[in-house]
Amino acid sequence: MLMTGEVDSVTTGSMNKTLLRVGEAAELLSVSRWTIYRWVEEGRLRGTKLGKGSLRIFRESVTALIERNEHDPSGTFSGSEDPSHCE
Repeated sequence: MLMTGEVDSVTTGSMNKTLLRVGEAAELLSVSRWTIYRWVEEGRLRGTKLGKGSLRIFRESVTALIERNEHDPSGTFSGSEDPSHCE
């Protein structure tokens, strides 16, 4: 997952798109495409369908997910959930 300084590159990168393809979001978050689909279903990411089911992910939801799950330099978790309790 991206760290604090890299969040800016997500939001101000050369592609600066509002909507990302599933593969682009997966690459930014270093997860699989299937994880992106699951996170949209779970509400962790926001997406929209275009045409006959082509899913796009809102860039700001990717940035928000990164920010919610950041670790500070001391290694302590600063997100809303403690990752040691994930199942």
